[in-house]
Amino acid sequence: MSQLKPIHVPVRLAGRSKRGLRTQFGALCYRVVEGKTEVLLITSRTRKRWIIPKGWPMDGRSGAQAAAREAWEEAGATGSALPRCLGVYSYAKVSGPRKGLPCLVAVFPLAVKKLHANYPERKQRKRKWFSLEKAAQKVAEPELRAILAAFTHEHLPAPHPAGDDGAGD
Repeated sequence: MSQLKPIHVPVRLAGRSKRGLRTQFGALCYRVVEGKTEVLLITSRTRKRWIIPKGWPMDGRSGAQAAAREAWEEAGATGSALPRCLGVYSYAKVSGPRKGLPCLVAVFPLAVKKLHANYPERKQRKRKWFSLEKAAQKVAEPELRAILAAFTHEHLPAPHPAGDDGAGD
């Protein structure tokens, strides 16, 4: 049996309107310390809320690869991106030219192997490791809270040793 390669098709559920629902890809960056799962959260650039790294689709990259790239750019995290979507959550983008734009974020797990001190958005965001329970309390979106509350790395396939960090370098 051949393994299916993940593909990405951007989603716009509200017709052709530029204000319609848009797809983003997010990375649930995690590590296991002394048997306990921890999740890396970052602050948003403008409102300084705790969020996961996320961003727009990227040509030539799967959802998991795009999420991994965002994890690198926004949090300096690299590791093994897994192509299994953990769930989706919605929010309204409230900054920049896309103010009030409804977004649907597909969340992919990223087993963090390294946190880099030098990364593109290091001066714009803070990052911090939280327990799953604490992370769920810190984020504002109810669906993301549910994804965090249900997350367990034990049911994920083992990451490849070399990893697919999606950083593209």
